[in-house]
This record gives sequence, C-alpha cells and structure tokens, in this order.
Amino acid sequence: MANSQVLDWNTPETLPVHVSFIMDGNGRWAKQRGEERTAGHRAGSETVQRVVRESRKLGIKHVTLYTFSRENWARPKKEVTFLFELLVSFLKKELPALMEQDIKLNIFGEISELPLAARTALQHALKKTEKNTSMTLNLALNYSGRDEIIRAAKQLVADELAVDDVTEENFAARLYSSGIPDPDLMIRTSGEVRLSNFMLFQHAYSEMYFTETLWPDFSIEEFHDVLKAYAARERRFGKTGDQLNND
Repeated sequence: MANSQVLDWNTPETLPVHVSFIMDGNGRWAKQRGEERTAGHRAGSETVQRVVRESRKLGIKHVTLYTFSRENWARPKKEVTFLFELLVSFLKKELPALMEQDIKLNIFGEISELPLAARTALQHALKKTEKNTSMTLNLALNYSGRDEIIRAAKQLVADELAVDDVTEENFAARLYSSGIPDPDLMIRTSGEVRLSNFMLFQHAYSEMYFTETLWPDFSIEEFHDVLKAYAARERRFGKTGDQLNND
C-alpha cells in the first residue's frame, strides 16, 4: 500500500473505471441459516442490485459480474434451473432501472447454449439497452476464461493475420470484452483466493481484493471500504515507484 490516507477516494481520478466481481458464498450463506441454496442465490441477486446501482451513482463506467461459469453446469440440475429462472426474473425486474439509469447490458460468454427463456430475456434486454452510455453492466454467462482465449486464437487464425500482426491489441479485440478497458479492480467474496477461470487475459494488471464476507452480506459500506483501499494503492504496471513519481 502507498498513500494510506486518501481523502478523495470517490473522484474520477481515484475510482476504478472497471470493477469485476466474483460473487461467491451464496450457498454457504443459505447453509448457515438452514435454508436451501436457492435462498442464498435470491439474496445474492439483491446484493447485485445494490452494487450495480451504487456503482452507477459513483460514476464507475464498467461493472462485470461472474454470473455463471461453464463449470457451473455440473451443479445439481434443480439449482441450475433455478439460477436461470432467477436470471429471467432479475432481467424483467431490473430492465426499467437499467433504462432509467442509462446502463447498457452486455454479455461475456456463449448465450446460445442457455435455456430458451433466458436467451429470450437476455436478447430483449440487450436490444433495449444497446444505446445506453452512462455505464456498462457485463454479465459473464456460460463463461470460461480459457475458452475465451482459445476462441480469440481461433479467430486470429480464421482472419489469416500475418505473424507480425498477432499483437496484444489484435488479440484483445477478439475477446468478449473487446472495446472495454481491462478491470482496474477485481473483488471476490467468501474468502476464496483465486480467479476461477475468470477473465484470465484481462486481469493481468488488475488490483485484487479478497474478503471473507459472503456475497449476500457484501454491503455498500464494505464496497466503499474496498474502493478506498484501491485508491490508496500504487499501480506500477511493471515500473518502480520512483519512475512513477518522476513521470
């Protein structure tokens, strides 16, 4: 950490442009209360609403939520079915708010493999919000970081680029996140300390924050605390502190 006393943490200069979330702990939250895992997912969706609205209020331009990984298909069928029903419900409920707040919805992942009702709701929300510009909400759905990298590599081959044209920029342009800056800050809840195949290329220089708090309990106050901690960090991008101070 550097500059531990940051007074103006919520200014355009100190806030992250892009924040990504691994929303972990819904199942454990429900288990602690003797409830079904579905209760945890429902409570977690309410945290999503609070965090997205607060991000928009603060002026954060991009938020990415790790919503459903390709590995999540291995979960019990009942739970998977509920997750997509919850997604449909969330989209129907939140679409008016997305429009009111000028938030554009975007998807990272292969939505063609999702249930019909989920695809229909997503396509409707994508179309309705496509001209919104104040913030972008990215949902990583049916997503795998390794698959995304392979997908981009295949596109480079299909486009028949010359070897010298295979650059970091051209590769990034073929990722789901094309045109969106890499996350400045990644937040993972529930005490797990790993990326879990989430945006492996994009998180190369992201600041990371891990908290023991379960996702349904992740409060706006803690979100502010994380943003304050982020504002106090010195991001070097491979340089030394002296080099940064002399720039």
